[in-house]
Amino acid sequence: MTLKIDAEPAATPVDRTDTREPARRVYMRGARSPLAWRVADVLAGLSDVSVVVASGDSPADPSLGKFDTIVDVGVADHDLLGRRGASVTAGAHDLLIDADRLGAERLVVLSSAMVYGALANNPLPITEDALLRPDTNFVFARQLAAAEEAIEAWRASSPDREVAMLRPAVPIAGGGTSSIARALTAGFGQRFGESAPGAQFVHHDDVATAVALAVERRLDGVYNVAPDGSIPGEQVRALSGQRLRLPLPDRVADVIGALRWRFQRGPIPPGLRSYTREPWVVANDKLRAQGWEPTVTNEQAYVEGTEAKWWTMVTPQRRQEIALGAMIGALVAGTVIGVIMGRRWWRRRVQP
Repeated sequence: MTLKIDAEPAATPVDRTDTREPARRVYMRGARSPLAWRVADVLAGLSDVSVVVASGDSPADPSLGKFDTIVDVGVADHDLLGRRGASVTAGAHDLLIDADRLGAERLVVLSSAMVYGALANNPLPITEDALLRPDTNFVFARQLAAAEEAIEAWRASSPDREVAMLRPAVPIAGGGTSSIARALTAGFGQRFGESAPGAQFVHHDDVATAVALAVERRLDGVYNVAPDGSIPGEQVRALSGQRLRLPLPDRVADVIGALRWRFQRGPIPPGLRSYTREPWVVANDKLRAQGWEPTVTNEQAYVEGTEAKWWTMVTPQRRQEIALGAMIGALVAGTVIGVIMGRRWWRRRVQP
């Protein structure tokens, strides 16, 4: 049975055909994005679980009763926080207040792999026991790390509490890509050769099944969420169809990028630029060991989420055939035009 709460505090059941008390009750916060609603749909399909979806900004209503688990997909929702004028740390604070209001001892929180930071000396791939080193110039990532620390302190304060902290790579899908994902896809692959870091893109559907698995199996701990491997930088550029721009020293590029962002001429916020320059590819072995499997590859997720041009999905051999055909077509057209123009010129000369 699934209950949905709009912005108003009153709750209205969608389906009351089954009046039996469910084995577990789940309260979902932050359902204001395409990714969040995919998560809600998957959670609603779990057996013996009743899900209440809160799409508003109001605190949880204690009159709803006690809940086994709270799922939060809004703590790392950069766009939602921006619309509300709120911070990640404030969102984490509200989450913990709701946990006390509803008596929940388990949390499933959607964070981000960005908390690891993007650094040249990162291990590849990054596992869950790695230190958190987010770029200090990117406030969002820094606040995410602080929010995780606060949630971990809440968990450690009672032996009965559990937290499944999920750290997805760049979540992406058609028709619902976040502003951060769009900025990252615009910035990846803009360095020469081996200096271009690999990129990871996880489809919203795979993120949703990871959340559902954490709820269903009562996972406790940190889990990366990403497809196998990554896309090399030069392949990202090939998929995007962009030409490699003239490389500039990083400091010069930062200044130019900041100015472009300020005057709405550039897609990448200044603090986010390091995540397009240095590696932060994560391992998925720990979540796979719990039975999760990605269903969409990095490449497939990228193509769907960015609506890449059709020619970026054509094989190199087929591109050569198309280019050769276009060349022959141009030669034929040029010949025909030349013959027509020649005939006109000759007629003008022979006319009395």
